[in-house]
Amino acid sequence: MRSLTVEQAYDKRWWTLGVLCASLSVISIDNTILNVALPNIVDNLGASGSDLQWIVDAYVVVFAGLLLTSGALGDKFGRKLMLTGGLALFAATSAFAAFSGSPGALIGARGLMGIAGAAIFPSTLSILTNTFEGPERGRAIGIWAAVSGLGIAVGPLLGGFLLEHFWWGSVFLVNVPIALGAIVAGRFLVPETVGERDRPLDPMGSLLSIVGLTGVLYAIIEAPGAGWLAPETLIPGAIGVAVLAAFVVWELRNPHPMLDVSFFSNPRFSAASATITLVFFALFGSTFLLTQYFQFVLGYSPLKTGMLTAPVALGIMTAGPLAPRLVEKVGTKLVVLAGLFVVGVALLCYGSEFLMESVPLGMGVRLIFGWGMGLVMPPATESIMGSLPRARAGVGSAVNDTTRQTGGALGVAVIGSIFAAQYRSVVKIPADLPVQVRDGMADSIGSGLRIAKEMKLPVSDLVRVHDAAAPAFVSGMQMAVVFGAVVVAIAAVVAWRYLPAREAGPVTEGEADRSVGHPDGGLHGRVETERLTITAGDCNGALLGLSGGAA
Repeated sequence: MRSLTVEQAYDKRWWTLGVLCASLSVISIDNTILNVALPNIVDNLGASGSDLQWIVDAYVVVFAGLLLTSGALGDKFGRKLMLTGGLALFAATSAFAAFSGSPGALIGARGLMGIAGAAIFPSTLSILTNTFEGPERGRAIGIWAAVSGLGIAVGPLLGGFLLEHFWWGSVFLVNVPIALGAIVAGRFLVPETVGERDRPLDPMGSLLSIVGLTGVLYAIIEAPGAGWLAPETLIPGAIGVAVLAAFVVWELRNPHPMLDVSFFSNPRFSAASATITLVFFALFGSTFLLTQYFQFVLGYSPLKTGMLTAPVALGIMTAGPLAPRLVEKVGTKLVVLAGLFVVGVALLCYGSEFLMESVPLGMGVRLIFGWGMGLVMPPATESIMGSLPRARAGVGSAVNDTTRQTGGALGVAVIGSIFAAQYRSVVKIPADLPVQVRDGMADSIGSGLRIAKEMKLPVSDLVRVHDAAAPAFVSGMQMAVVFGAVVVAIAAVVAWRYLPAREAGPVTEGEADRSVGHPDGGLHGRVETERLTITAGDCNGALLGLSGGAA
């Protein structure tokens, strides 16, 4: 076994970034490609509105619940090991999802994909953080964010193309070759980085974080259907909050915590985390509604829907690499505030039927939305990662990813709940339609149209279902995006109040020691103190340990 030296790892750093971005693209493509396929899943699997929400959010619940634990395991046992194993599992579970025969089976497959995603996502950012230094790290994070945007853009387009020619399961099978390619390339191009190998594990902290985050996210997702004050919402929510409180107490008393909660006393860290949470709230919530609006209300094909949503990702992809350079000129706070302002204005424009029905104007609005996201994501991510010692990069990355997923789940749940309440309050259902169709319309426009098609009602009745439900859908979307804009305004207040005008320099050894309370914490800025190796043994160990023994 020949180890990759520090110098060799540094020389290959841009190749390493390429593999990390390919690994990241698997997740970003999967999220957006699924949104385009939702109407097809309704038609082919008979999924209800609640089923659709869980097909999206089962992945999110498991993913977010395991992120902190996965980040801590990566810090101790190797981030490349977690990355490789996660990619192998993602490929296998994607194939399982593609051939699911019911909404329940698909929801289960999405949960398994969440386990894999939790291993992949924090590994990409923590390896990046340990591979790049100084201003290059900010630029690398900008490219990382841009590739995330590219994946978002490719997802709808690729999904639309596949759905035009193949069955809905093809949107999951596309993950398999990408994941396998990243595994092969990573074997030769990605160095192994380990943080504090001697640091004891924190199994109780892991258990408490998993149970707490899962309980809270479950309640958030269940609330739109069951009601925010229903027992199905309140009980798991209360359990989740209580367990998270116990997690905080445990971590404060543990001499070797999985997550040093004192990190959140740093305004640079906590404000950036809150900003990312709230901006992803807006992104996920608006995307969830927009893809359905294009297909159910405007009657566009999946391919056209993909083309019309792509400008959001194009904006992220183009603005992301520019954001670090703007930060160097005008500072973190101004760049983030500018991005949030643009996102908020674009969200308000989403509520205009005139703008959304006009292809060129609507695409312009969505491009501007993406530019705003691209200005926010890299500097906020750099604020999180730059405020932590390098040895804790895995947990830091997990926190960054947890904020994204929690914000996304909240966005789909809260914006979806506001939309659904408004839709149901204003929808005017024709009394002479069959009772099954009326019940479907009361749930969603998609369910009403699906049931009407299954009953082989005349085209005139299909038109009546659409014409009755479409105005209610628009009304619900208008109210929901206004709320999303308010959330973005709150994020702007947080950023203005607590983000530093300019980023502080790298965490020093003394600062790292104080921040993590551990003598091995002061490792920031010293690559040579990290274990950087690339061996066949490590790669095989990842596959054996995390994918059931197939090297």
